[in-house]
Amino acid sequence: MGTMIEIGFLTESDRARWESLARGKDAYFKVERGDDDYARTWRRLLDDEQIRGIAARLDGRMVGIAHYLFHAGVWQAGRCYLADLFVDAEARRRGIATAMIDWTARDAKERGFPGLYWNTLEDAPARALYDKVGRLHKGLILYTYRRDAPGGGPA
Repeated sequence: MGTMIEIGFLTESDRARWESLARGKDAYFKVERGDDDYARTWRRLLDDEQIRGIAARLDGRMVGIAHYLFHAGVWQAGRCYLADLFVDAEARRRGIATAMIDWTARDAKERGFPGLYWNTLEDAPARALYDKVGRLHKGLILYTYRRDAPGGGPA
């Protein structure tokens, strides 16, 4: 008998397992956050209309999370940014990440935000999947504003 993957929105009862997976994601990417960051993000995932959180369950156990947000587009009606996608190491390579991406794309389209996109590290193992389900925009470089740069604006 095959395994059953279920995807759905996060609920209040998911808090502890969500945080465990979110901390696992952050440890994997070497990101440090305080307890307040997790508490604030949790509330936003449940209460904010533009920010969504979903869970993937494998045979009833939460093994993956994804966070995404909707925003207006300049040239398009709207877009959906997949901010985080993480699957527990023990549950990888079973179609869970693909199912979460598909679910997110469907949810975004149903709400009028048909363009789904995300970023990842150049050497991320997940690129094997992303190359199958997405389109790589070669030549694009991501910049983030740096206040300490010459002419970088007010301090």
